[in-house]
Amino acid sequence: MPVPNQRSRRSFLAATSATIAWPLANIRIATAADRRVYTADYPFQLGIASGDPSPDGVVLWTRLAQDPLNGGGMPDEDIRVRWQVATDEGMTKVVRKGVATAAKDWAHSVHVEVQGLQPDRSYWYQFQAAGETSDIGRTRTAPAADTMPDSFRFAFASCQHYEYGYFNALRHMADEDLHAVVHLGDYIYEGGVSKNKAREHNSAEIISLNDYRNRYALYRGDADLQAAHAAFPWIVTWDDHEFDNNCAGDVSEEPGVAAEQYLKRRADAYKAYYEHMPLRRSTLPHGPMMQLYRNVTYGRLAQFSVLDTRQYRTDQPCGDHNKPPCDGVFDPNATLLGDIQEKWLCDGLAASPSRWNILAQQVMMARVDRTPGDAVAYSMDQWAGYEAGRKRLIQFLDERRITNPVVLTGDIHTNWVNDVKVDFDDETADAVATEFVGTSVTSGGNGAEKGRDTDGVLADNPFVKFYNAERGYVRCEVTPQQWKTDFRVVPVVSKPESPCLTRATFITENGRAGAERA
Repeated sequence: MPVPNQRSRRSFLAATSATIAWPLANIRIATAADRRVYTADYPFQLGIASGDPSPDGVVLWTRLAQDPLNGGGMPDEDIRVRWQVATDEGMTKVVRKGVATAAKDWAHSVHVEVQGLQPDRSYWYQFQAAGETSDIGRTRTAPAADTMPDSFRFAFASCQHYEYGYFNALRHMADEDLHAVVHLGDYIYEGGVSKNKAREHNSAEIISLNDYRNRYALYRGDADLQAAHAAFPWIVTWDDHEFDNNCAGDVSEEPGVAAEQYLKRRADAYKAYYEHMPLRRSTLPHGPMMQLYRNVTYGRLAQFSVLDTRQYRTDQPCGDHNKPPCDGVFDPNATLLGDIQEKWLCDGLAASPSRWNILAQQVMMARVDRTPGDAVAYSMDQWAGYEAGRKRLIQFLDERRITNPVVLTGDIHTNWVNDVKVDFDDETADAVATEFVGTSVTSGGNGAEKGRDTDGVLADNPFVKFYNAERGYVRCEVTPQQWKTDFRVVPVVSKPESPCLTRATFITENGRAGAERA
């Protein structure tokens, strides 16, 4: 069921005087005055969204902005926003409604944590503010914790560089029959304006809070992105470009950048990220810190461990780019997750009752040699650059016999299917987990079915089952018996329309790590 992109000016149905409390950690926001506020232009230009579904609820999001690319253009005051949730698309059977505050200090963004809904069913929602009404969005709650659903359908995507093309993949994704979408990072790109690209960024490289807000507004104004958000609840995490390329903790890739200066920029980036994502208040940033790792469960069928491999990582031990491993790769203190997140992850996996245990994260876990022939080169920005931590996690999955671990990865603008092993040098070793790597939505521009080095990569890495350089997204259908993965590709992103096709399908059977081509 496609969700319309056109803005709606239909009158909002029933109003209510109930106020939704929105405590923001130690930040106090006064409830907006109960008075009429009007704007010269439509305030819902950035669309609507939902996210982080639970069995009894979901997060609803919008941001009021009548002049999105210039700071939002809203009055310098908190504004009351009415919301409602219905069981029908026409919004006639309202089951929850209330009033939230669009706080001026948080870019007039709104995060409503709706509760009291029924598990595993679709709902529709809508906002009203400043005399205007938003489009209608569709969302869906998660199944009850003690149930085993027959099926769960979702898609995952990453790397949507505005300048490299149009979000054709997201337009097709919006028309899918899905329960949820998982976004694995690089929602925006922080760079300045490039020449000879399909579209242009709206400023030089973004540094300040206002810069980040305007860049999100540019991306959020895209009709295809809005359609995909309005069609399904999203589960989001970031990678590096939401802040700065190849960031590692408080270390910049640019030499000479002071940590204090860098963390101030990170605080602005994190605040803008929260303002534009359908996230719960438990993820509220505190200066340059924001806990994004969390679990999202779908009954006893699937558990997502949503990871953050950027904020807590140590600097790349051997520098950046593809290169032979140096001694730092094997340093046991080098980490992608940090000690606290790693313990949280392992404790959660050990206690999980789910049939499928999903690591939704950013960078490739399989140790892939990216230089065909006798030479060896691994990406130092991926798990291969942190070999001690990578091996420790895979050994944990193996020794604790974690049920059906599946790794979802973005970052590298290509599609992959990998058998994940403790020892990649042993071709006879059994797979411990299955890794599906999704290509970019647009980053890199129009792709190709085969990359320049496809044959060499496959020959040097026998655990790689599939390698493809097109653009698109990955669609998954999970049942108690098997996991089916479809690599959906769009041949063209340089123009605003493209067909979408399934380039390859892989099956992973319950109780057997690794994927086989269907």
